[in-house]
Amino acid sequence: MKVSPFFTFLLYTAVTVVEAAPQYDATETAASRQITKWQTQYKRYIQDTINTRKTGCTKDKIMYRQEWGSLSPQQRIEYTNAVQCLAKKQPRSSKADVPGARNRYDDFVAQHIKSAPRVHFSGLFYPFHRYYVHLYEKALRDECGYKGTQPYWDWTLGWQNPAQSPVFDGSKTSMGGNGNFIPNNTATNLTAFGINLIIPPATGGGCIQHGPFKEGDFTVNLGPATFNPNTHGNGLGYNPRCIKRDISPIWAANTRPTYVQYQLQTCGDDFECFGAVTEAINGTHTGGHYTWGGDPGYDPYSAAGDPVFYLHHANVDRLWGIWQALNPGKRVNQTYGTETAFNAPPSPKVGLDTELDYGILAPKQKIGSVLSSIDGPFCYAYI
Repeated sequence: MKVSPFFTFLLYTAVTVVEAAPQYDATETAASRQITKWQTQYKRYIQDTINTRKTGCTKDKIMYRQEWGSLSPQQRIEYTNAVQCLAKKQPRSSKADVPGARNRYDDFVAQHIKSAPRVHFSGLFYPFHRYYVHLYEKALRDECGYKGTQPYWDWTLGWQNPAQSPVFDGSKTSMGGNGNFIPNNTATNLTAFGINLIIPPATGGGCIQHGPFKEGDFTVNLGPATFNPNTHGNGLGYNPRCIKRDISPIWAANTRPTYVQYQLQTCGDDFECFGAVTEAINGTHTGGHYTWGGDPGYDPYSAAGDPVFYLHHANVDRLWGIWQALNPGKRVNQTYGTETAFNAPPSPKVGLDTELDYGILAPKQKIGSVLSSIDGPFCYAYI
């Protein structure tokens, strides 16, 4: 596995850099203002692009994805009800292919497990997850009658105290609260993509006790695949359990405004650099995942078993869209890298004709068709 010196630094300092969460200061305020300016530039780009269109994604057809906290209480409940609905429908995965699948929600988790070695730390990361979240949103709407769009979780709004944010406050309008606190809980030792990472326990560790996905109201059936106890079939076996969460303000600090600002501005027009900064161990993608952590949250393969995964990845997608809009002529149609994590095993270079495999969820998609959220199969933007 060939890793850049910069990424090697991030790997070996990942645990030591999360010793104490920083305090909010003027630097974070300034970063938030800059991100808002970029969001405005993104909005202007979307509007200018679609306003004159007569076909395809037009101003009359576009759907807008909103931040969780900006939704009304009723809209949040409608979303979580739709997720619960999906978890009550029959799976389309065969028993031979996914022995542990028990519902339609599991179909999505299973596909992420199977795709994980190819769609992380590779050129497939951004395009795969863009269409994957779109398919999930489509299933909620088409199969469960959901009328809204996929919400996103803006990490920068509650990074100092994520457990009190609208996403995790444990109310009936949240995505469920923290797990119950487990005293003297042990660290999680995970191995994935050739990386070994030891994650210290945080503020929870047990089953969710409050909110829509609390213990007894939602069951995780698949995974984990990268830490013990592993299940038969590399995470695809039947392993029913509650969602456990271990909310960490330490990891949340890696999603603070200055980190997002750095992600959006440091690489210029270089998409490969942008992807590497996003996926770095102390980058925003990992920071968001390990903000909620737990099981399956710590597992990069089966993390989609926790419904907050889709709010997280909608925000990852949103930031990609903002980065693209800052120089669309050079950024929208860019690809980079190869088709496997760290190119291990060696794989072809990613290009516009590279196909993304979604198994039973949908036919394969060429990357060139999913690079813009207002072209191809898409017609959405973020507000």
